[in-house]
Amino acid sequence: MRVLVIEDEKKLAAFIAKGLTQEGFSVDTAASAAEAEKQTLNGVYDLIVMDVNLPDGDGFTLLEALRREGDATPVIMLTARGSVDDKVRGLESGANDYLTKPFAFRELVARARVLLRPAEKSTDVLSAGDLELDVRSRKASRAGKNIVLTNKEFALLEIMLRSAGRPVSRAVLWEHAWEGSFEVDSNVLDVHVGRLRRKIDGGAADKLIQTVYGVGYKIDAPGRG
Repeated sequence: MRVLVIEDEKKLAAFIAKGLTQEGFSVDTAASAAEAEKQTLNGVYDLIVMDVNLPDGDGFTLLEALRREGDATPVIMLTARGSVDDKVRGLESGANDYLTKPFAFRELVARARVLLRPAEKSTDVLSAGDLELDVRSRKASRAGKNIVLTNKEFALLEIMLRSAGRPVSRAVLWEHAWEGSFEVDSNVLDVHVGRLRRKIDGGAADKLIQTVYGVGYKIDAPGRG
């Protein structure tokens, strides 16, 4: 999936681009309305993440122009302007979603995936192979044996099982387990995943938790796909 991030704050644009790349997206960036117009002409995108305040105009006007030209690419407006009037204007301009700063990166990824694919069926029991996690009762088991998890281990296992078969980036794992903090360079995450791995895979012939180098971790059952 190709994503265009239109954001003039260089650090924020780089942060979003890096995180989305780790989530498996192909990302281009534009720092102005003029640059964005060129990018949309030169490439076909599956999603646009657009700031409202741009150095040479505003995102509302840019989006209205794209819609007039017949560009139906899903758009998430990303801005510090969070008033009801701004949100209404954004949606009336053709935005599919509106996310205010500061934001949780995990929420941005979730909103992007909702726009890019059919919603997944929710379930209280998540599984991979002979591993099961009952989200409501917060009970985990493998091959019928109960596994006692800490709160952090439960959070990490839940987000990996919800994305079973797909890599989950360090950014998303950290935000899910540490409630919005962002320290992907810390080895605290690796320590917790290591403990979780010993509980889940210790003594089992089939190892479910896998390291995806340069990205994060994933859970995948042998023979899947």
